[in-house]
Amino acid sequence: MISLTLGDIAAITGGRLCSPSGEVDSALVLSGLVDTDSREIGEGDIFVAKPGEVTDGWHFIGSARDAGAALVITERESDVDIPQIVVADAVVALADLAREVVARVRLGRGLTVIGITGSNGKTTTKNLIGALCQRLGPTVLAKASFNNEVGAPLTMLRVQHDTRYLVLELGASGIGHIARLTDIAALDIGVVLMVGLAHAGEFGGFERTVIAKTELVRGILPGGTAVLNADDPNVAAMATVSPGDVVWFGRGAAAQVRATDVDTHLSGTTFELHAADGSASPAVFPVIGEHHVMNALAMAAVAGMLGAPLAVVIDVLAATTRAERWRMEVLGGAGVVVINDAYNASPDSMAAALRTLARLGDASHRRIAVLGEMSELGEFSGEEHDAIALLVVRLNVDVLVVVGAGARRLFISSINEGSWAGESVFVETPDEAYDYLMTILRDNDIVLVKSSNSAGLRFLGDRLGEAFAC
Repeated sequence: MISLTLGDIAAITGGRLCSPSGEVDSALVLSGLVDTDSREIGEGDIFVAKPGEVTDGWHFIGSARDAGAALVITERESDVDIPQIVVADAVVALADLAREVVARVRLGRGLTVIGITGSNGKTTTKNLIGALCQRLGPTVLAKASFNNEVGAPLTMLRVQHDTRYLVLELGASGIGHIARLTDIAALDIGVVLMVGLAHAGEFGGFERTVIAKTELVRGILPGGTAVLNADDPNVAAMATVSPGDVVWFGRGAAAQVRATDVDTHLSGTTFELHAADGSASPAVFPVIGEHHVMNALAMAAVAGMLGAPLAVVIDVLAATTRAERWRMEVLGGAGVVVINDAYNASPDSMAAALRTLARLGDASHRRIAVLGEMSELGEFSGEEHDAIALLVVRLNVDVLVVVGAGARRLFISSINEGSWAGESVFVETPDEAYDYLMTILRDNDIVLVKSSNSAGLRFLGDRLGEAFAC
């Protein structure tokens, strides 16, 4: 965080500065990191003791002090001897602090804020754009999937006066969530990848999902630029609310940044990348899956706006060996290849992963899909699991292993769609799936493990990867 005095922070958050030991020096300057996890606190850092669903950060003020925290922002005073700012709402205080810090840095050398949203691909695209921006100047980007009302402000608070690029992943589970984040840090560049059924149950329907994602475009500063997926009509329609220019990316000829001659294989994906200025170059992207090409195109579109040469884009892609942990992550290799893509799952990402599986290898390879529940689909859950079962059959996946009661309909539908005995198997738990798979897997098998995070199959994927590690 930029340097601020205790008095500054109290004024920004509207809090009361106090300490159990008596008076506090309001002129004391702090510049440490800000975090809500006491385990991440170090010397001179600021601990935000927010209430949580499971526990209350207030109980960890002592741990934060012992770890070296210089200040605690809390909703109720503690008797732990450490300077404290008592606020009405710790999450609101976090947002207020982040808003002020971003505003002050913007007044300095100049800060470009880039925000990414979409039903799938946010984290991968954020990582790609972050890697690009790091080639161009000091960059702050979100860790992991820090994309909500807490994670996004924590990312914003890591900027310094010399930061040139702030790359944010903006998630939502309802209308107003993205707008709340862009109110904290309005965007210079806003990227919308696609709108699908991911979390549709939480949003209350697909139409509400579209409204929520459109908030990102509305959160772009006047004169800023929207980077939109030309292949998704719901995203393309967002151009009507863009406050500035629109740059289009996609696979179709109408896109300014596009890909042709796409080919995917076990070592990654190759394609011809066409930039907005008319130049083109072969791209080697060591990430499996045609669906990740769209994430690469979004990064390339942003690169053009930032003045990065196409050669830099090609180099960033070539240096990206995986999308992210548990996202089309290739494991194993000692006879069996395991693709662990079980961090999340929506109908779109599930279908894309299955289509990728079907294209990998040759006649000597068996293709095995280990699938769990796609959660948070609400009223669409049944029909979407049915659709995935039909796709598995039509793609001629050799073996389907369905894991968990939440995905049982997928198994039943695969039988109804024509899977023969032994081609589709249902088990209750990841442990049962592991035991079964270890009895059937053989050399040249390619195994896709895919589910929503809540199904826990990412750990099954790790176990299989370890079992067949080179």
